[in-house]
This record gives sequence, C-alpha cells and structure tokens, in this order.
Amino acid sequence: MAHSAEKSEDLVKTLRDTIVSLVRGAGPDLSARQLAVFLTCYLDENGQTVRGLAATLNVSKPAITRALDRLGELDLARRKVDPLDRRSVLVQRTPKGAAYLKEIRTVMSEAGPDASRRSRVEDKTTTVRRLRRVAAA
Repeated sequence: MAHSAEKSEDLVKTLRDTIVSLVRGAGPDLSARQLAVFLTCYLDENGQTVRGLAATLNVSKPAITRALDRLGELDLARRKVDPLDRRSVLVQRTPKGAAYLKEIRTVMSEAGPDASRRSRVEDKTTTVRRLRRVAAA
C-alpha cells in the first residue's frame, strides 16, 4: 500500500514538473482540456472525430470545438470533413503536433522520479565541490 502511494506521489510530481517545464518553455501553453484533446488525438492510433472526442472525454462538442480551434491556431491538429460522411469532422495530426508530443515525452523523461534522484546526486556533488573549495582556501 505504501509503495502504491509513493508511486502515485512520484507520478503527481512528474506531472507537475512536466507542466511547469512546458509552461516555462517556448512551446504553446495548453489548458488541461486542450492537452487532453491533443494527447487523445496523438496517443490513440484510431482516427478521432469531434463527436468521438466529446464522448471519450465526456465533454460537450462545443468544448471540443473550442479546444480544436486553439490546437488549430497552433498547428498542433487540424480538422477535415470526413469524405465518407460529410456530417462528421475528422481530427488530423500535424508534423508540428508530432514534434510537440516528442517534446512532452522528453520533458517527462527528464522530470521523472529517476531524474529527481539524479538531480539530488548532482546537488550533492556540487555541494561537495563547493565545500572542498572552501576548505582549500
């Protein structure tokens, strides 16, 4: 049970560190809903529709439309009328969106629990170096 709580805490910290890095970075700053739509489109191998996204995320179609408007402005996703059913709108991935997903993966791997352990070791190493310089002076 304690291991599960520790793992959950690590995941929450990774999420926080990832979001902070994305907000500080030069890339787009997405809301939670926009990020959910983006990740659903890029991580689910099946093609997405506005109707399908609304059902999957349990939000209204207008909310999905607003999120897709923003993703479209940033060229992270685009909409296209389904040629087989003109009432349906397909969501397409873009090269810029694929690059953004790659950036998110990189940031997450750097923000993970192993990264925090590495940074603690680096902090200790830096502290030891400083103490040695002080002692040598």
